[in-house]
Amino acid sequence: MSDNGLRGIFLTQRPMLLRMLTARLASRDDAEDVLQDMWLRLDRLAGEPVAQPAAFLYRIAANLATDRRIASGRRTARDAAWLETQPAADELPDMERQLVARSQWRVVEAAIADMPERMATALRMFRIEGQPQRAIAETLEISVSGVEKLLQRAYRIIHDRLQQVDEDHPGPRRLGSGKGVDRAD
Repeated sequence: MSDNGLRGIFLTQRPMLLRMLTARLASRDDAEDVLQDMWLRLDRLAGEPVAQPAAFLYRIAANLATDRRIASGRRTARDAAWLETQPAADELPDMERQLVARSQWRVVEAAIADMPERMATALRMFRIEGQPQRAIAETLEISVSGVEKLLQRAYRIIHDRLQQVDEDHPGPRRLGSGKGVDRAD
């Protein structure tokens, strides 16, 4: 049968092929895609003798539908397997935050250990024990203004140490830096 004959039979059978493919694939869009693939294959079949062209076209349609279902199943299985290996969306940031927080805490502890005793005491009393500055001033026998200055210097030391670590070790940004998690370095 000639190419024009096979294409003519395809055009005649197209509505029935579309119904069959839609039923097999459960999607009219997928069925239309298969019909498009069939039309393109007819170009490669030009000049090939076909004894029963209608049956031949239905066999091509059935084979393409099967191929599409198998590919879809493999794609679904591959995607599911990949998703199973990925941490949950909320796990990774928490784990990363914990690692960053532990690293920061070690830097803060070292900075406090290196501070003058009065400054470290004022910082611990204020930040850890939650004592008001007036009580700290009375305990240390200094003015409230003196406590404020000690705390400011303590915060500056901690800030500088964290900045230094951040500059020395590019990687995840410190929490609270407001610049996201990834470095632009």
